[in-house]
Amino acid sequence: MLQRSDGNQPNRRSIRLKEYNYGQPGAYFVTICAHRRECLFGEIVKGKVALNEYGKIVEEEWHKTKQMRRGVDLDAFIVMPNHIHGIIVLTGIPIPSDRRGTMHRAPTLQFEQFGRPTANSIPTIIRGIKSSVTQQINRLRGTPGQPVWQRNYYEHVIRNEIDLQETREYIQNNPFKWLEEENHPDNMKIAIKS
Repeated sequence: MLQRSDGNQPNRRSIRLKEYNYGQPGAYFVTICAHRRECLFGEIVKGKVALNEYGKIVEEEWHKTKQMRRGVDLDAFIVMPNHIHGIIVLTGIPIPSDRRGTMHRAPTLQFEQFGRPTANSIPTIIRGIKSSVTQQINRLRGTPGQPVWQRNYYEHVIRNEIDLQETREYIQNNPFKWLEEENHPDNMKIAIKS
């Protein structure tokens, strides 16, 4: 629900754990959905994902994250037709003080929850992926400034080895369950009518 405090800036309810440091070492499961959950990245054919050129951009940018950011490892990952699932592992390797955690990109000037910039935090990593993918897809489509992603994303802090294994299995099995998945366009239409 949007509420306006001053008539100009909307106040949005955060879906993050209050006062949790999303830059601390650990494993994080993330889901990022395409704008309006449009099937923009490909399709599922016989239980396998067939990526189109946009989906290949998403996959490439995800994998670049590990190369571009010190202290970041990537685990299970999949690009679905209208969303992605992946596990990001923050290893706790310190970032040099003269860097913001990214290479070959402009520094992120936004501030995280308590007013301090946080390099290599989950929000900063997701922001970088979304930004790069959006720029590349819009360049290909000839649609500068158009959204590619929904404003937010889902995140889950992976708490133990069992949680990690179950999350990996969920990601790996996602294409086989596409027809039942809540993000499938036919299932979203049913939910809206209900």
